[in-house]
Amino acid sequence: MTKYLGIDYGSKRVGIAISDEAGTIAFPRTTLPNDEKLMPQLVALVENEKIGSIVVGDTRSHGGKDNPVTVEAEAFVTSLQAVVTAPIERVWEMWSSMEASRYAEKGNEHKDEAAAAIILQRFLDMRRAK
Repeated sequence: MTKYLGIDYGSKRVGIAISDEAGTIAFPRTTLPNDEKLMPQLVALVENEKIGSIVVGDTRSHGGKDNPVTVEAEAFVTSLQAVVTAPIERVWEMWSSMEASRYAEKGNEHKDEAAAAIILQRFLDMRRAK
C-alpha cells in the first residue's frame, strides 16, 4: 500500500491533496504559498505523512503545448525531486480547477487543494483501472 501526495502547482499558490493509506481516495489538504518555505514544507509533509509517491499536475495544454507556467512547473518538479526520495509522476491536470469549482460553495470557487485532489484522484483511478 502506498500513500500519495497530489500537487496542483501554481506560480502563487500550490494546492495539496493526500490519499488514504491504501492509495484509493484523494482528500484535499491545504494550499501553500509558493514562496521560500514551500520546499521545506513539502519535505516535512512527505516525511510526516510517510508519502510513497508524489503526483504533480502537468500544466501543458490539451494539445501538449507549453503554457506560461510550464517552464516554472518543470523547474519545481526538478527541485522537488532533488529533496525527496519519493518518486514523482506527472498527470494531466487540464480542467481540474474548473471541475473543482463545480463542487465549491458560491463565492469560494477557486480552491487549489480541491484541484490537487481531482488531479490525484484521476491518477489513482487510472492506476486502479490498469
